[in-house]
Amino acid sequence: MRAALATGVDAPLSLEEREIPEPGPGEVLVKITACGVCFTDLNLVRGHYPFARFPVVPGHEITGTVAALGGGVPGLSVGDAVGAQFLYDSCGHCDYCVSGEEILCPAKRVTGIVADGGYAEYGLFKGGYVTPLPAGLDPVAAAPLMCAGLTAFNGLRRAGATPASRVAVIGSGGVGALAIRYAVAMGARVAVIGRSARGEASAKELGAELFVASAETDAAAALKAWDGGADVILNSAPSTEAAAAVLTGLAPDGTLVLCGYDNTPLTLSTPPMVFNRLRVMASPSGSPHDLRDTLAFSAQHHILPKVEPITLDQAQAALEAMGGGSGGGRRVITFA
Repeated sequence: MRAALATGVDAPLSLEEREIPEPGPGEVLVKITACGVCFTDLNLVRGHYPFARFPVVPGHEITGTVAALGGGVPGLSVGDAVGAQFLYDSCGHCDYCVSGEEILCPAKRVTGIVADGGYAEYGLFKGGYVTPLPAGLDPVAAAPLMCAGLTAFNGLRRAGATPASRVAVIGSGGVGALAIRYAVAMGARVAVIGRSARGEASAKELGAELFVASAETDAAAALKAWDGGADVILNSAPSTEAAAAVLTGLAPDGTLVLCGYDNTPLTLSTPPMVFNRLRVMASPSGSPHDLRDTLAFSAQHHILPKVEPITLDQAQAALEAMGGGSGGGRRVITFA
Protein backbone atom coordinates (compact mmCIF):
# COMPACT_ATOMS: atom_id res chain seq x y z
CA MET A 1 0.00 0.00 0.00
CA ARG A 2 1.01 3.64 -0.45
CA ALA A 3 1.35 5.89 2.57
CA ALA A 4 2.56 9.41 3.33
CA LEU A 5 4.74 9.68 6.43
CA ALA A 6 5.67 12.64 8.58
CA THR A 7 9.31 11.93 9.36
CA GLY A 8 10.16 14.87 11.59
CA VAL A 9 9.54 18.51 12.44
CA ASP A 10 9.57 20.79 9.36
CA ALA A 11 10.31 17.82 7.08
CA PRO A 12 8.12 17.29 3.99
CA LEU A 13 5.90 14.23 3.85
CA SER A 14 7.61 11.11 2.55
CA LEU A 15 5.64 8.90 0.15
CA GLU A 16 6.41 5.22 0.69
CA GLU A 17 5.27 1.72 -0.22
CA ARG A 18 4.46 -0.44 2.81
CA GLU A 19 3.09 -3.87 3.49
CA ILE A 20 -0.61 -3.96 4.26
CA PRO A 21 -0.80 -4.76 7.99
CA GLU A 22 -2.75 -7.67 9.40
CA PRO A 23 -5.15 -7.06 12.29
CA GLY A 24 -4.39 -8.69 15.61
CA PRO A 25 -6.82 -9.28 18.49
CA GLY A 26 -9.14 -6.32 18.97
CA GLU A 27 -7.97 -4.61 15.76
CA VAL A 28 -9.73 -3.58 12.55
CA LEU A 29 -8.06 -3.24 9.16
CA VAL A 30 -9.78 -0.44 7.23
CA LYS A 31 -9.45 0.12 3.50
CA ILE A 32 -9.42 3.89 3.55
CA THR A 33 -11.81 5.78 1.29
CA ALA A 34 -10.96 9.30 2.38
CA CYS A 35 -8.98 11.29 4.95
CA GLY A 36 -9.47 14.97 5.65
CA VAL A 37 -6.50 17.34 5.82
CA CYS A 38 -6.81 19.01 9.23
CA PHE A 39 -4.94 21.93 10.82
CA THR A 40 -3.76 19.43 13.43
CA ASP A 41 -1.79 17.66 10.69
CA LEU A 42 -0.02 20.93 9.93
CA ASN A 43 0.70 21.48 13.63
CA LEU A 44 2.20 17.98 13.78
CA VAL A 45 4.87 18.77 11.18
CA ARG A 46 5.41 22.20 12.72
CA GLY A 47 6.45 20.49 15.95
CA HIS A 48 3.58 21.64 18.17
CA TYR A 49 3.14 18.24 19.81
CA PRO A 50 6.15 17.18 21.91
CA PHE A 51 4.54 13.76 22.43
CA ALA A 52 4.41 13.01 18.68
CA ARG A 53 6.02 9.83 17.37
CA PHE A 54 8.05 10.12 14.19
CA PRO A 55 7.84 8.65 11.66
CA VAL A 56 4.05 8.53 11.69
CA VAL A 57 1.26 8.48 9.10
CA PRO A 58 -0.77 11.66 9.74
CA GLY A 59 -4.52 12.04 9.47
CA HIS A 60 -7.46 11.46 11.81
CA GLU A 61 -10.52 12.35 9.71
CA ILE A 62 -10.88 8.88 8.24
CA THR A 63 -13.61 6.99 6.42
CA GLY A 64 -13.39 3.60 4.78
CA THR A 65 -14.63 0.03 4.76
CA VAL A 66 -13.70 -2.85 7.02
CA ALA A 67 -11.22 -5.04 5.12
CA ALA A 68 -10.43 -7.56 7.86
CA LEU A 69 -11.08 -8.13 11.56
CA GLY A 70 -8.89 -9.50 14.32
CA GLY A 71 -10.41 -11.61 17.04
CA GLY A 72 -12.70 -10.11 19.64
CA VAL A 73 -14.20 -7.22 17.65
CA PRO A 74 -17.99 -7.33 18.05
CA GLY A 75 -20.47 -5.26 16.08
CA LEU A 76 -18.48 -4.97 12.85
CA SER A 77 -18.31 -7.06 9.68
CA VAL A 78 -16.07 -7.04 6.62
CA GLY A 79 -17.45 -4.52 4.14
CA ASP A 80 -19.01 -2.20 6.73
CA ALA A 81 -18.61 1.53 6.11
CA VAL A 82 -16.83 3.07 9.11
CA GLY A 83 -15.03 6.12 10.40
CA ALA A 84 -11.97 6.55 12.61
CA GLN A 85 -11.23 9.65 14.64
CA PHE A 86 -8.69 11.73 16.58
CA LEU A 87 -8.87 9.33 19.56
CA TYR A 88 -6.93 6.19 18.63
CA ASP A 89 -7.41 4.35 21.94
CA SER A 90 -7.35 4.76 25.72
CA CYS A 91 -6.55 2.66 28.76
CA GLY A 92 -10.08 1.25 29.09
CA HIS A 93 -10.12 1.02 32.88
CA CYS A 94 -9.74 4.51 34.39
CA ASP A 95 -12.79 6.38 35.70
CA TYR A 96 -13.03 8.41 32.48
CA CYS A 97 -12.97 5.33 30.25
CA VAL A 98 -15.52 3.33 32.21
CA SER A 99 -17.87 6.34 32.23
CA GLY A 100 -17.65 6.73 28.44
CA GLU A 101 -15.35 9.76 28.46
CA GLU A 102 -12.34 8.11 26.86
CA ILE A 103 -11.23 11.42 25.35
CA LEU A 104 -10.23 12.50 28.88
CA CYS A 105 -8.19 9.37 29.64
CA PRO A 106 -4.67 10.36 30.80
CA ALA A 107 -3.26 7.45 28.78
CA LYS A 108 -5.15 8.15 25.53
CA ARG A 109 -3.32 7.92 22.23
CA VAL A 110 -3.98 10.15 19.24
CA THR A 111 -4.48 8.98 15.67
CA GLY A 112 -2.00 10.44 13.22
CA ILE A 113 0.28 11.79 15.94
CA VAL A 114 1.39 8.79 18.01
CA ALA A 115 -0.38 6.06 16.00
CA ASP A 116 -0.56 5.76 12.22
CA GLY A 117 -3.53 7.54 10.68
CA GLY A 118 -5.29 8.02 7.37
CA TYR A 119 -2.75 9.34 4.86
CA ALA A 120 -2.53 5.77 3.55
CA GLU A 121 -4.51 3.27 1.52
CA TYR A 122 -5.09 1.06 4.57
CA GLY A 123 -5.12 1.72 8.30
CA LEU A 124 -5.08 -0.45 11.40
CA PHE A 125 -7.33 0.77 14.20
CA LYS A 126 -8.73 -0.41 17.53
CA GLY A 127 -12.15 -2.04 17.42
CA GLY A 128 -13.85 0.11 20.04
CA TYR A 129 -12.71 3.28 18.34
CA VAL A 130 -14.03 2.52 14.85
CA THR A 131 -17.53 3.92 14.32
CA PRO A 132 -20.12 2.69 11.79
CA LEU A 133 -21.23 5.30 9.27
CA PRO A 134 -24.98 5.94 9.05
CA ALA A 135 -26.54 4.66 5.84
CA GLY A 136 -26.46 7.12 2.98
CA LEU A 137 -23.71 9.35 4.40
CA ASP A 138 -21.24 10.12 1.60
CA PRO A 139 -17.88 8.82 2.89
CA VAL A 140 -15.78 11.49 1.15
CA ALA A 141 -17.79 14.48 2.38
CA ALA A 142 -18.21 12.81 5.78
CA ALA A 143 -14.48 12.46 6.45
CA PRO A 144 -14.13 15.90 8.13
CA LEU A 145 -17.01 15.03 10.46
CA MET A 146 -14.59 12.72 12.30
CA CYS A 147 -12.79 15.76 13.72
CA ALA A 148 -14.15 19.14 12.58
CA GLY A 149 -17.74 17.95 12.89
CA LEU A 150 -17.21 16.14 16.17
CA THR A 151 -15.40 19.10 17.70
CA ALA A 152 -18.10 21.57 16.66
CA PHE A 153 -21.09 19.40 17.61
CA ASN A 154 -19.64 18.28 20.92
CA GLY A 155 -18.49 21.79 21.82
CA LEU A 156 -21.99 23.17 21.33
CA ARG A 157 -23.77 20.54 23.35
CA ARG A 158 -21.18 20.51 26.15
CA ALA A 159 -21.71 24.26 26.42
CA GLY A 160 -25.44 23.68 26.78
CA ALA A 161 -26.71 25.05 23.46
CA THR A 162 -30.49 24.62 23.14
CA PRO A 163 -33.23 25.79 20.76
CA ALA A 164 -33.63 28.83 23.04
CA SER A 165 -29.94 29.79 22.81
CA ARG A 166 -28.20 32.61 21.03
CA VAL A 167 -24.99 31.09 19.68
CA ALA A 168 -22.09 33.12 18.30
CA VAL A 169 -19.39 31.39 16.24
CA ILE A 170 -15.98 32.98 15.74
CA GLY A 171 -14.71 31.98 12.30
CA SER A 172 -16.54 30.18 9.53
CA GLY A 173 -13.86 27.82 8.23
CA GLY A 174 -13.88 24.05 8.70
CA VAL A 175 -15.03 23.79 12.33
CA GLY A 176 -16.85 27.12 12.26
CA ALA A 177 -18.98 26.39 9.20
CA LEU A 178 -20.14 23.11 10.73
CA ALA A 179 -20.77 24.77 14.12
CA ILE A 180 -23.02 27.32 12.40
CA ARG A 181 -25.02 24.61 10.66
CA TYR A 182 -25.29 22.45 13.78
CA ALA A 183 -26.46 25.37 15.89
CA VAL A 184 -29.07 26.31 13.29
CA ALA A 185 -30.26 22.69 13.13
CA MET A 186 -30.50 22.63 16.94
CA GLY A 187 -32.95 25.55 16.64
CA ALA A 188 -30.64 28.21 18.06
CA ARG A 189 -30.28 31.76 16.79
CA VAL A 190 -26.81 32.19 15.33
CA ALA A 191 -24.35 35.04 14.92
CA VAL A 192 -20.99 34.79 13.16
CA ILE A 193 -17.88 36.84 13.91
CA GLY A 194 -15.43 37.17 11.04
CA ARG A 195 -12.48 39.44 10.38
CA SER A 196 -14.04 41.33 7.48
CA ALA A 197 -17.40 41.81 5.82
CA ARG A 198 -16.33 39.50 2.99
CA GLY A 199 -17.58 36.53 4.99
CA GLU A 200 -21.08 37.91 5.58
CA ALA A 201 -22.82 36.42 2.54
CA SER A 202 -21.54 32.89 3.16
CA ALA A 203 -22.38 33.12 6.88
CA LYS A 204 -25.94 34.17 6.09
CA GLU A 205 -26.22 31.31 3.57
CA LEU A 206 -25.30 28.89 6.36
CA GLY A 207 -28.15 30.26 8.48
CA ALA A 208 -26.66 33.05 10.58
CA GLU A 209 -28.99 35.96 11.36
CA LEU A 210 -26.18 38.33 12.41
CA PHE A 211 -22.68 38.88 11.06
CA VAL A 212 -20.05 40.97 12.82
CA ALA A 213 -16.84 42.07 11.10
CA SER A 214 -14.39 42.31 13.99
CA ALA A 215 -11.93 44.47 12.03
CA GLU A 216 -14.62 47.13 11.65
CA THR A 217 -16.82 46.73 14.73
CA ASP A 218 -16.42 46.03 18.44
CA ALA A 219 -17.56 42.41 18.30
CA ALA A 220 -18.28 42.10 22.03
CA ALA A 221 -20.46 45.23 21.96
CA ALA A 222 -22.28 44.00 18.85
CA LEU A 223 -23.08 40.71 20.58
CA LYS A 224 -24.22 42.49 23.73
CA ALA A 225 -26.63 44.51 21.59
CA TRP A 226 -27.99 41.23 20.20
CA ASP A 227 -30.84 40.89 22.70
CA GLY A 228 -28.47 40.97 25.67
CA GLY A 229 -25.59 38.85 24.40
CA ALA A 230 -24.77 35.32 23.33
CA ASP A 231 -25.53 32.36 25.57
CA VAL A 232 -22.69 30.44 23.89
CA ILE A 233 -19.68 31.77 22.02
CA LEU A 234 -17.75 29.04 20.19
CA ASN A 235 -14.28 30.00 19.00
CA SER A 236 -13.27 28.03 15.91
CA ALA A 237 -10.46 30.39 14.90
CA PRO A 238 -6.87 29.32 15.65
CA SER A 239 -6.49 32.37 17.90
CA THR A 240 -6.85 32.48 21.67
CA GLU A 241 -6.87 36.29 21.52
CA ALA A 242 -9.93 36.26 19.24
CA ALA A 243 -11.85 34.33 21.90
CA ALA A 244 -10.74 36.55 24.79
CA ALA A 245 -11.75 39.70 22.90
CA VAL A 246 -15.46 38.80 22.87
CA LEU A 247 -15.87 37.56 26.46
CA THR A 248 -18.06 40.51 27.42
CA GLY A 249 -20.36 39.70 24.51
CA LEU A 250 -21.74 36.85 26.58
CA ALA A 251 -25.11 37.09 28.28
CA PRO A 252 -25.20 36.34 32.03
CA ASP A 253 -24.59 32.63 32.66
CA GLY A 254 -23.00 32.43 29.21
CA THR A 255 -20.21 30.08 28.14
CA LEU A 256 -17.14 30.70 26.00
CA VAL A 257 -15.98 27.50 24.26
CA LEU A 258 -12.45 27.10 22.93
CA CYS A 259 -12.42 24.78 19.94
CA GLY A 260 -9.75 26.86 18.23
CA TYR A 261 -6.73 28.31 20.01
CA ASP A 262 -3.01 28.97 19.76
CA ASN A 263 -0.14 29.00 22.25
CA THR A 264 -0.95 32.51 23.50
CA PRO A 265 -2.03 32.47 27.18
CA LEU A 266 -5.73 33.13 27.70
CA THR A 267 -6.12 36.47 29.49
CA LEU A 268 -9.64 37.40 30.65
CA SER A 269 -11.11 40.29 32.60
CA THR A 270 -12.25 38.90 35.94
CA PRO A 271 -14.98 41.38 37.06
CA PRO A 272 -17.41 40.68 34.20
CA MET A 273 -16.90 36.96 34.72
CA VAL A 274 -17.73 37.21 38.42
CA PHE A 275 -20.66 39.60 38.15
CA ASN A 276 -22.25 37.70 35.24
CA ARG A 277 -21.34 34.14 36.27
CA LEU A 278 -19.58 33.46 33.00
CA ARG A 279 -17.86 30.20 32.16
CA VAL A 280 -14.93 29.27 29.94
CA MET A 281 -14.40 25.72 28.71
CA ALA A 282 -12.56 23.87 25.96
CA SER A 283 -13.69 20.99 23.77
CA PRO A 284 -11.04 18.37 22.91
CA SER A 285 -12.76 16.49 20.10
CA GLY A 286 -14.84 13.70 21.69
CA SER A 287 -15.26 10.09 22.74
CA PRO A 288 -16.64 7.27 20.55
CA HIS A 289 -20.21 7.83 21.74
CA ASP A 290 -19.89 11.53 20.88
CA LEU A 291 -18.85 10.65 17.33
CA ARG A 292 -21.84 8.33 16.95
CA ASP A 293 -24.13 11.18 18.02
CA THR A 294 -22.39 13.63 15.67
CA LEU A 295 -22.78 11.31 12.68
CA ALA A 296 -26.41 10.53 13.51
CA PHE A 297 -27.26 14.23 13.84
CA SER A 298 -25.39 15.05 10.63
CA ALA A 299 -27.23 12.34 8.71
CA GLN A 300 -30.62 13.36 10.11
CA HIS A 301 -30.12 17.03 9.21
CA HIS A 302 -28.14 16.46 5.99
CA ILE A 303 -25.11 18.35 7.31
CA LEU A 304 -21.95 17.68 5.34
CA PRO A 305 -19.08 20.06 4.63
CA LYS A 306 -18.08 21.19 1.17
CA VAL A 307 -14.87 19.36 0.33
CA GLU A 308 -12.21 19.37 -2.37
CA PRO A 309 -10.98 15.84 -3.17
CA ILE A 310 -7.23 15.53 -3.69
CA THR A 311 -4.79 12.66 -4.18
CA LEU A 312 -2.20 11.42 -1.71
CA ASP A 313 0.48 13.00 -3.91
CA GLN A 314 -1.12 16.40 -3.29
CA ALA A 315 -1.13 16.11 0.51
CA GLN A 316 2.13 18.02 1.01
CA ALA A 317 0.92 20.88 -1.20
CA ALA A 318 -2.35 20.99 0.76
CA LEU A 319 -0.46 21.35 4.04
CA GLU A 320 1.73 24.09 2.58
CA ALA A 321 -1.32 25.97 1.30
CA MET A 322 -2.95 25.69 4.70
CA GLY A 323 0.19 26.99 6.37
CA GLY A 324 0.28 29.95 4.01
CA GLY A 325 -3.29 30.90 4.79
CA SER A 326 -4.60 29.89 1.37
CA GLY A 327 -6.02 26.52 2.25
CA GLY A 328 -9.30 27.25 0.47
CA GLY A 329 -11.99 24.64 1.04
CA ARG A 330 -11.75 21.54 3.16
CA ARG A 331 -9.33 19.24 1.32
CA VAL A 332 -9.89 15.50 1.56
CA ILE A 333 -7.44 12.86 0.36
CA THR A 334 -9.32 10.18 -1.57
CA PHE A 335 -8.27 6.68 -2.53
CA ALA A 336 -9.66 4.71 -5.48
